[in-house]
Amino acid sequence: MDFASEKISLDDSIEAVNDWFYDQGWTDGLPIIPPTSERVEKILAWTDRDPQDELGPMPPKYGIATVEKLAINVVMAGCVPEYFPVIIAAVEALLEGSFNLYGIQSTTHPCAPLLILNGPIAAEIGVNAGYNAFGQGWRPNATIGRAIRLALLNIGGATPGVLDRSTQGQPSKYSYCIAENEEENPWGPLHVERGFGAETSTVTVCGAEGPHNINDHISSAAPGILTTIATTMAGMGSNNAYAFGEPILALGPEHAAILARDGLSKDDIRAYVFEHARVPRDKWETGGMIGMGFTPDDAFSNEDAIPLIRKPDRLMIIVVGGPGRHSCS
Repeated sequence: MDFASEKISLDDSIEAVNDWFYDQGWTDGLPIIPPTSERVEKILAWTDRDPQDELGPMPPKYGIATVEKLAINVVMAGCVPEYFPVIIAAVEALLEGSFNLYGIQSTTHPCAPLLILNGPIAAEIGVNAGYNAFGQGWRPNATIGRAIRLALLNIGGATPGVLDRSTQGQPSKYSYCIAENEEENPWGPLHVERGFGAETSTVTVCGAEGPHNINDHISSAAPGILTTIATTMAGMGSNNAYAFGEPILALGPEHAAILARDGLSKDDIRAYVFEHARVPRDKWETGGMIGMGFTPDDAFSNEDAIPLIRKPDRLMIIVVGGPGRHSCS
């Protein structure tokens, strides 16, 4: 196969290859798999698209993301070929203008693209949705998310301290990929809620901070759990308190089961969070970001407390994780 990318000859040593790639600034700091022609061809075999098909310019440097360039980063991340269609779909979503990848790549805020898989593909390739879903131990979660990060670095040009200006960063900037725990979701999964068929495989991309734990081992009924959720989410330091974004509430299966048992729907949870996850106006004005141009929406101009979300339907709710009374946002 003929490649458009430049071919480089190096010593046949994993150490030498990794040292050289690291010196070029092409890694995330961890060892990579050398992207040999043979390995890249195996990845490309899992798509019908031409290697030179352009997915689009990737900010902030606006390098052109071709299928071939993406495959190279997929090899480097340690992915198996079966993951490639998911990664292509995720990159296409990231490059949608409404996603604002430029802002996510270049901000001082410690956000990173989170991938949420739904439908049959998640189980087919083994993406973890249960115990430790946001953590280590599962090759698909780790390497799919890492492939996205390497592409953002090597194609998008988001080099830390250069175009990636994140003040402190966060661990999920290495990899951020999960599946929803559909089997233990009492209301139905995210992709169905958003209009896809249950047997359709989807990937949802979100700009997100690292998970903020919501620990409630005491409450045995919905009111207590909802109170814990709302008070945890209404934090002054969260961008959602100022920018009115689309927060994610990732319910653990035990919390979800209690809420559903007590008759609550997702919309009921959203309505509660809208009404109770609020920052008092005096705190918002004293410690907020009014000087940076963020002001409460006119709809809340007479409110004593400013809601975390503009409207209840702006809250994304998923179910993820294993046993234990923890959720996160």
